[in-house]
Amino acid sequence: MQKNPLELQTDQIEGALVISVNGRIDGLNAQEFHDNLDKEIVGSENPVVLDLEKLSYISSAGLRSILLIAKTLKGKNTRFMLCSLSDPIKEIFEIAGFDKIIDVIKSRSDAIATITGD
Repeated sequence: MQKNPLELQTDQIEGALVISVNGRIDGLNAQEFHDNLDKEIVGSENPVVLDLEKLSYISSAGLRSILLIAKTLKGKNTRFMLCSLSDPIKEIFEIAGFDKIIDVIKSRSDAIATITGD
């Protein structure tokens, strides 16, 4: 019985790996979230867009996971950005200063256009 359902959906769109997050990322599932994301990106050379439109909550452990993924991708010289953050989630990212470290784009379509257009 899992109390914090978290779903990831992965799509290849116009040469970008788009990963949609649905649910909560907290201390109970942040490691699982990180492991699943890592599995998706490790074999891909494509730029990565993390779509957080359906993310309802993120804890500091979840923020850490996203920061580690960003660091991994930077090490691979792979572009990475976030998109579609709800206002409460966007506020968390701004308070944590993550919007200064990771590109945050308003919509999925804008993120895909930005990340795939050099």
